Amino acid sequence: MTTPIVRFAPSPTGRIHIGNARPALLNYLYALSHHGRFVLRFDDTDFARSREEFAQAIEVDLAWLGVRPDVVVRQSQRVARYEAAAARLEAAGLLYPCYETPEELEKRRKLQQARGLPPVYDRAALKLSLEERARLAAEGRKPHWRFKLPDGVVEWRDLVRGDCAIDCATLSDPVLLREDGSFLYTLPSVVDDIELAISHVIRGEDHVTNTAVQIRLFQALAPERPAPIFAHHNLLVGGTGEALSKRTGSLAIASLREEGYEALAVAALAVLTGSSDSVHAVRSLGDLAHSFDLAHLSRNAARFDPADLGPLTHRTLALLDYDDVRERLEAHDIVGFKAEPFWRAVRGNLTRFADVLDWWRVVEGEIAPIREDAEFLAEALALLPAEPWDEATWSGWTSAVKAGTGRKGKALFHPLRVALTGAENGPELSLLLPLIGHARATARLSGA
Repeated sequence: MTTPIVRFAPSPTGRIHIGNARPALLNYLYALSHHGRFVLRFDDTDFARSREEFAQAIEVDLAWLGVRPDVVVRQSQRVARYEAAAARLEAAGLLYPCYETPEELEKRRKLQQARGLPPVYDRAALKLSLEERARLAAEGRKPHWRFKLPDGVVEWRDLVRGDCAIDCATLSDPVLLREDGSFLYTLPSVVDDIELAISHVIRGEDHVTNTAVQIRLFQALAPERPAPIFAHHNLLVGGTGEALSKRTGSLAIASLREEGYEALAVAALAVLTGSSDSVHAVRSLGDLAHSFDLAHLSRNAARFDPADLGPLTHRTLALLDYDDVRERLEAHDIVGFKAEPFWRAVRGNLTRFADVLDWWRVVEGEIAPIREDAEFLAEALALLPAEPWDEATWSGWTSAVKAGTGRKGKALFHPLRVALTGAENGPELSLLLPLIGHARATARLSGA
């Protein structure tokens, strides 16, 4: 089997949201699980709206999710290739100029619909004589250019939807170039897919109707090679079924990052929701790739409910080993011999990664202990063993305190917890007490 090459092709006209990121993740995971390559291609030929700062922000958002491309391509730097392909199509009689205005086309569509006919372009421009074209040009009309779709039914085996077929007779000849000479999405996309040897096109189901056109373009421009394999996945919607939009900023990746959710939790929810696989926490994108299968995706819309991200972030953090978070801990100056046992102690009690700062303060800094019963704490302090301490120290000490005071259950453990940590709940004190150490424990129990 040849090495799969996939691509994600965002338009840098805004920040990406989770709906945009889903196809990026699906493509990246497919490449990861099949030892393939991932291409990030910026579809930035809309020069009026595309911005370099958006392209850079998209790369930052993808990197946060763990998606790192093997190749980055910008269509704005490849226009000469698209012009050459257009010239080839025109020479083959497959690209022709049309002079209708948008208003004229809309009027014609309404007439067809009124007659019970499909609103398909009637190829009237092909009937124009050279003289008629010259007259229209003299009137100041600039043509848009359409691809003359070859007749017949286009069939393909979709990795998500199974066997698919579209009759080209039901489609209008697509516009490939606007009146100003700029390219629409279709032709540059096919040219790039050919030149970059894209083997699989994994994208949203809203592109299904484009597929027949693109396969016909592949056949026209590269008849010697097969078209890519297509997979059209279901789309993400918000938790209440609302559509996602770059313009509204709904569920933007940057916003999810700023809210402190784990990137792996965001990725797992985006990929596994709307599939037959249950949503679960993962330690890495590699683990997610192993549990992901395009064939398991549903045909129904996938609901991405941000309310699920909090619990999934908690479960994700609890899974991570010290080596998974070492650099992140070091960025907060959580270093030294305590760092690894500290992470093991607190990881199951984090709602966000930033919570480590509060617990690091408990073991290394100053807190405001809660002293519920000074007399009991004094008795407990008198029984506090000397160091060295280990994970058995807590059990041995509390057993001695129980025997000496007659206390048990909450009456025994709660006053000790709030005095030592300043918190009602938290990590196992058998893990935390050796990190707090004798000096701090003594100070907090005595109120010094």
